[in-house]
Amino acid sequence: MVGYLVFLTISAGLFAIFALGLNLQWGFTGLINFGHVAFMTVGAYTTVLLSSVGVPLIIAVILGGAIASVLGLAIGLSTLRLREDYLAIVTIGVSELIRLIALNEEWLTRGAFGVQRFPLPLGNYEPGLMGKIIIIGLLTLVGIFALTQLWLGLKNQWREATNIKGKSYQPKKPISIVIWGTIGFALIMTIYINGCIALSNYNYKAGLMLLVLLTLALIYWGLELLVKSPWGRVLKAIREDEEIPRALGKNVFWYKLQAFMLGGAIAGIAGAFYAWQLTTVFPSNFEPLVTFNAWTMVVLGGAGSNAGSLLGVIIFWAYDALTRFYLPRLGWFDSSQLGAFRIMVIGLILMILMVWRPQGILGKKEELTLGK
Repeated sequence: MVGYLVFLTISAGLFAIFALGLNLQWGFTGLINFGHVAFMTVGAYTTVLLSSVGVPLIIAVILGGAIASVLGLAIGLSTLRLREDYLAIVTIGVSELIRLIALNEEWLTRGAFGVQRFPLPLGNYEPGLMGKIIIIGLLTLVGIFALTQLWLGLKNQWREATNIKGKSYQPKKPISIVIWGTIGFALIMTIYINGCIALSNYNYKAGLMLLVLLTLALIYWGLELLVKSPWGRVLKAIREDEEIPRALGKNVFWYKLQAFMLGGAIAGIAGAFYAWQLTTVFPSNFEPLVTFNAWTMVVLGGAGSNAGSLLGVIIFWAYDALTRFYLPRLGWFDSSQLGAFRIMVIGLILMILMVWRPQGILGKKEELTLGK
């Protein structure tokens, strides 16, 4: 059970990084990217191929993110001045182009045979007592950061859900806030306790889990600072109506390009963790379904909200885990039908959500007007 929860934590963590990149592009800037997996592909292959020839892992990851950002530059220079639907079409085509290059250029990517036996982070690390204390301490810092962000988010939700009369608050939705807070606290503590158990009985997957969570915390913190800065406010203005910031003298194209490149770099970093989790990299790992899953997470949690992206990732992987284990026990479907049914249910959930709460669970309807 501990091992499976570690796997879920790694999967949720790397897809949270992936979804945060997409949320920056679409949720905050309004750039429709249906080929987000292309950046993950570039980041994954760059990292494993460079590390295979002796480049230190940290440098390989940075270069993977940088090359993914250059891909975003190439796409953005040719499409961001056009209408949004052109960007959507081009990104789909580029993602398939990148995947087919990885499949056919065997001299570079080893084709359908995949890249195997590449260096892994902390793969040979064998911590002693002091080493285990240090890595559990790092996990504790991540847990404290997560609890702090949860508290701040709930505090803001409480303020928005209340009316102020004189000096007293008049609660409108206190029950839902308490429920979400309880669920969030329980989830964080479950991950923390399970992580401490895994790190005390250290193996490679436990170390990868810690690296994913540390990276996710840093990226989340950095994006929160950026989107609340003047730069982030310009992105939101572009998302709503780009003519307004253009009239105020802002270089709209440059801001779009920056957001697109940064989102691509973040997806490239997620690609490195994806490769390390799989331990072998094949072109078939980067199908368009990966992008669809990321869109599901962002839309479900609430576009334009970093916390919403994390919530969407958690719900998605909770659904994936529950249906993977419990649906076969019902005996309603054979193995070939089960996968299609699970995807169909996700589509149904999104349809219901679009009717019931089009801005997503944590999205703000009064702020997010992408549907106009």
